[in-house]
Amino acid sequence: MTNKSQEERKLAGMSLEALRDQYRQDLFEDFLPFADQYVVDHELGGFMCNADRDGARISETKNTWFNGRGIWTYAFLYNHIDKKPEYLDIARKAVAFMLNTMPPQDRLWAKNFTRDGAPVGGPDTEIYSDLFVAIGLAEYARAVQDEAFWDIARKLMLKCVKIYDRPGYGAGPVGKDLPATSGARILGHWMILLWLATQMLTFKEDPDVTAMASRCVDAIMNSHFNPDFGLLNEVINHDLSRPDNDLAQYVCTGHAIETLWMVMAEAERTGDAALFDLAAERFRRHVDVAWDDVYGGVLHTLKHVDDNVWDLGKHMWVQEEVLTGAMVLIERTESAWASEMFSRTFAYAKENLWLKKYGHPLQMRSADRKATFVPHASNIDVFHNPRHLMFNLLNLDRMLGHAPPS
Repeated sequence: MTNKSQEERKLAGMSLEALRDQYRQDLFEDFLPFADQYVVDHELGGFMCNADRDGARISETKNTWFNGRGIWTYAFLYNHIDKKPEYLDIARKAVAFMLNTMPPQDRLWAKNFTRDGAPVGGPDTEIYSDLFVAIGLAEYARAVQDEAFWDIARKLMLKCVKIYDRPGYGAGPVGKDLPATSGARILGHWMILLWLATQMLTFKEDPDVTAMASRCVDAIMNSHFNPDFGLLNEVINHDLSRPDNDLAQYVCTGHAIETLWMVMAEAERTGDAALFDLAAERFRRHVDVAWDDVYGGVLHTLKHVDDNVWDLGKHMWVQEEVLTGAMVLIERTESAWASEMFSRTFAYAKENLWLKKYGHPLQMRSADRKATFVPHASNIDVFHNPRHLMFNLLNLDRMLGHAPPS
């Protein structure tokens, strides 16, 4: 695309320069100051995400998911957006907090901790907690150029895969009134494993991590894909066969949308053009199916495909995953559909889920179908929102020919 066409191009009714400025404002003037004041534990390390819209702290509990995610956010911010020492220091203290709470090698992390690091409850029953810590450590390894943290991430990944491969592995219920499946294979698990593996391989090659990335792509694109309706099932059997009950009708469109842009990223990393095109086609399919033609925005769960039964809640993270994937397609393929869908989703989120018009920072993370304002919240997102802002800011910088930070 020529410089002239870039200057003339608009997304969401803005020039690319103006959109880039909006993204920088949302990151540096909205999310980061709020998180710095109300979420980051500058003294003991880690993130206390249980806060209300005005930052009032609801509890000092530190959740392992969000601590791992927060490490990734600040390490990625330092690595790719702005090399301010304070961002690396936030990541460093959070890494120290998590490593001080590390369980024995064959156990999973506790899901929650007190502010000073005492576990609340027993080990997590799902592998998400450990995987998010691994994702944070892998990005932190790049920030400090120390492979020791990458090696810990690798050990965590292999431990989680070993647990996931047990026939009796049991994840939590995916939906009300859905049948339980022992040892279920879950799209959300492959999604996090794929993203972890892909991120790790951009820093260091490793045959086990490479094999994990390939295994994830195969499971996502072949085993979870249901050709009867062209969507990805969230849950399949342990042997990767399709369930013969209502689980075969259950689609988490939010996870599928998020997963498919990750498959596009892996296809780019490996130079697999055919995989990229297939993932892009399926990304579009899921977004089109999940779009709410009545009230706008993207729905996150199709509970029963044939009966067309949806969970009608609106989640900001799903809109952000649409914006992230659409921007990938805009930059790489100049897709007219992606430009239109980005603009439509951006406008919906700005009008309905941004909280500025209600006198608050950030966004309403979840809402009903009509996006009715709820005055209070119980949790602050330190992951989906800043990840979307940083990824799309980098995309826009490349499209505009701006050099990455040194």
